[in-house]
Order: sequence, then structure tokens, then C-alpha cells
Amino acid sequence: MTPDRLGALLGYPPTPVGTWAEAARYISPLVRAGVSIEDLRAADGIADVEIQPSGLLLVTVTLPGEHVAELEELPHLASCTWPDRPRTWDNPGFVVKYAYSRAVAVARWGAQLEVPMSGFRPELLDGVEDRGVLRMLAELPSRRSSRDPRWEAFAERLAGAYHDAHERAPATPVGDEPAGEVHTARLWLARAVRVVLGALSAEVPPDRM
Repeated sequence: MTPDRLGALLGYPPTPVGTWAEAARYISPLVRAGVSIEDLRAADGIADVEIQPSGLLLVTVTLPGEHVAELEELPHLASCTWPDRPRTWDNPGFVVKYAYSRAVAVARWGAQLEVPMSGFRPELLDGVEDRGVLRMLAELPSRRSSRDPRWEAFAERLAGAYHDAHERAPATPVGDEPAGEVHTARLWLARAVRVVLGALSAEVPPDRM
């Protein structure tokens, strides 16, 4: 269940909540007319729907990684700018631009190591770091509908999550490790990060840093 599909069911773009380390959850204030809570619970891709004391709906989805496949291309969303230097972790500009260049690099390395892009299995993006990136990417629909999407802060947080994934959940084989389906899934995740960061930048970030 992707956030866009869930939004179509609910009648309003849902907002991801929590860390997604264990479960992928969204919160929403509305249900589209003609759709009942029972309908939502029976929908393919929804594991549970809870009504909170506030009246909001807490929706748990079964396969959070599906929306990565929808992010192969993306319209330009914003023209955020960040300083290029200093190239240190204290500079948000470096964090964002380096995340973009890392996402580009793993695609290049993946091709060299013959990691296939075919056969994407979203269920393999189940590690804590993978889910951290998925959680950030799932914010796109709700931010697009917001009057104040705060794209710059979002890009910085997405970049930070991707750096964690890049370092702790490699998208390419390490050492003598054979290429596997999990690497394919992580290459798709890296591509989604590259597409989104590019769509938020005033200029295309550098491929290499």
C-alpha cells in the first residue's frame, strides 16, 4: 500500500508517523465518503486501522516499500539551495549534496558489479535503516498538499536517513558477497532518494564529491 493509494482511499493524503522501525503507520483525519472503517481494514495492503481518541485514524500498512517503485521520475517540487562549503557534516548543504552523489554512485557501482535492477522486491527493504528512508519518502504526498511543505528541512532529513542506510545497509555487495535481491531493492531505494533530492534542488546536485 503506497501513500498515494492510501490517500485515494481516505480522501486525504496520509501522514507517516513513528520511526517505522517495526511497523509502517500513517495517520489521517478523514475517510472518503462511502468508505467505511471496515472497508479500509479489508483493503489489500492494510494490516490494521485504529480510531484514536482524537478521532484520527491510525493505519498500518503491510508493505511500506511499495512506493519506491513510484519514484522513478518526479516533477520538480522546489528550488532549494544549500551552501556547497564547508564540506563537513555540520553543513546541511554538504549532507544533502553528498547524499545525492552517494545515491548516484551506488547505481554506478551496482552496474559494475552486475546487480540487476529487475526483480524489485519491496518486502526486502525491512531493515531499520531501509525503513528510515522509506518513512521519509512516504511524507511526499502529505507535504505536497501542505501550505507549508518545508522542503528544505525535509531534504536534509531524507539525506541524513539515506547516509545511515548507505553506511549500514549497503546497496552493493561487500567483499566476496554475491549480488542478491536485497541489493536490487536497495538500488531502487537509492534511485528514489536521488530522484527526490534532485526534484527539490534549484540546481542538479553533483554526481561526485
